[in-house]
Amino acid sequence: MRFHRYVLPLTFAGFVIASYHVLLYYGIIPDSITPCSQGVSCTTKQIEWLGFITIPLMSWISFLALHLLSAANLLLKEKNA
Repeated sequence: MRFHRYVLPLTFAGFVIASYHVLLYYGIIPDSITPCSQGVSCTTKQIEWLGFITIPLMSWISFLALHLLSAANLLLKEKNA
């Protein structure tokens, strides 16, 4: 299967967007330069488990895990071929 051609770029793009959202959520990026000026705020706390696990952090971890697992699978296939 050649799903790596699609999975790796998409998970990397998701990881970059999730990284931006995490930085915005935790206040590293100031609110003055955010595109969320109307509607629901990007920094509203919806869920916070154990004091630090948030929706943006779960998204960031998920994209990172998918990207790393797909890259490892690709490397193993190339090694065995």
